[in-house]
Amino acid sequence: MKKNRFITGYSGLRALAVIGVILYHLDPNTFGGGYLGVLIFFVLSGYLVTDHMLRSYQEKGSYDNKRFYSHRIKRLYPQLIAVLWLSSAWIVLFQRNLLAKLNQIVISNLLNVYNFWQILNGQSYFERFVSNESPFTHLWTMSIEGQFYILWPIVIFLLVKFAHSRKHIFWIIFAFSLLSALEMAILYLRGADINRIYYGTDTRFFSLGLGAAMAVIWPVEDLRSSIAKRNSRILDLTGLIAFVGMLLMFFSSTMNPQTAFTYCGGMLIFSILTTIMIAIIAHPGSHWNRILTNPVFSWIGSRSYGIYLYQFPVMIFFEDKMTDIGDHATLYHIIEIILILLISEATYRLIERPMGRITWQGTKNYFSHLFDMRNNNWSKKVMAAFVAFVLIIGSIGIAISPTAKSVDFNKTQLAKRIKANRAKQKKDNQALIKKFKKTPKKQKTSKVVQKAKKEAKKHPVNKSYVKYGISQVDLQLAQQMPVTAIGDSVMASSSNDLKQLMPKAIIDAAV
Repeated sequence: MKKNRFITGYSGLRALAVIGVILYHLDPNTFGGGYLGVLIFFVLSGYLVTDHMLRSYQEKGSYDNKRFYSHRIKRLYPQLIAVLWLSSAWIVLFQRNLLAKLNQIVISNLLNVYNFWQILNGQSYFERFVSNESPFTHLWTMSIEGQFYILWPIVIFLLVKFAHSRKHIFWIIFAFSLLSALEMAILYLRGADINRIYYGTDTRFFSLGLGAAMAVIWPVEDLRSSIAKRNSRILDLTGLIAFVGMLLMFFSSTMNPQTAFTYCGGMLIFSILTTIMIAIIAHPGSHWNRILTNPVFSWIGSRSYGIYLYQFPVMIFFEDKMTDIGDHATLYHIIEIILILLISEATYRLIERPMGRITWQGTKNYFSHLFDMRNNNWSKKVMAAFVAFVLIIGSIGIAISPTAKSVDFNKTQLAKRIKANRAKQKKDNQALIKKFKKTPKKQKTSKVVQKAKKEAKKHPVNKSYVKYGISQVDLQLAQQMPVTAIGDSVMASSSNDLKQLMPKAIIDAAV
């Protein structure tokens, strides 16, 4: 079978995808749809994998599943194992509050079922600044990709065997893609758990499926560059519309992941635009492949897997150690991006690229030279010592991690906390109401502020709030502010935290 034509523009598309995700994680208010970058990865995977498989069946009448699985394991697992163990080692050494259920997180990632684990444990993707935020939250996408790679060769084999024509294969895949998108909308409208909808393999299949369906009717090797200028312009214009649409959705507030439109058509529309864009880039008669091909995009795109894996742990670990993020947000974001790129480049050179080409004989030779005391290559020995250290410390963390469900993820504990908080609310509210009745209605603002400044110097309230841009004076003022807060179960579960910030708050929260 001839080697696939390498489409350089896809590196540009991968670069845009990972940039969108990073910007969303850094500033979800500005880049409200940046998380949609993962859909680009899904559609690309569906298209490229299906195109390669169908071409193999067409030319050889079979597909080498063993080679496919071997390639995927070498391509994906080394970096995944690296980020899991490096993060685990960091947690053991510097951030032990994240040890809870670390063993379950690592095992579920290695088995490609982490998205199911997140659903069962209620781990939200959108709680960006909660305490004990997991550095592994973003890895749900890897599990869905892994499940796709495991099952899709079987699906294509059955479709080729029983559906016979490409037309029938297309309609079957397309129909299941639409059913997946419809299921997402129905579950949302029926009030299903948002984590179930967001992480579900079944509710996410439509992005992979649309890419796969496009591969059936738009195979790369059948596309010819010799087309009429008019058709070339149509391709370019269509690509422009799709590309602009994707960018607008990246910045659109309507794509906020907490809105109905996102789940009731928004993600589907973005996936369709991405599918069109992928098809246009693949066509040699279009100029979009060249437009998205440049050294910067090629560099980011080729390292996009590592960049995606390491970006969230870097943000979580870095921001945990900084106490004044709000004062230097832009500077710290730049530092985080630089750290992400440096780590991604290092692991690309040391792990991803060499492991992607590794053979059993090569592995054997490497370790034989490594432990040969006559060999003077000390750089390899230092690297081996570092790897051993990370593996040992990370494994210790995984082994000793508490298996009990943490409070933030345990629904039973959450219910208990809500019940306890409501009882405490009632008692506190009665005492505060009596106190407020005795308080003079008017107080001079200047005196209140001066008092707050004085108290802030003597008794800092909580530095964990300050790092998000709230000054000590503001915190002290909040301590004296009488407010009334009305809400639902979210407020009920967080009322203790609100009370810590505003002890004079009267809270009326009901489930």
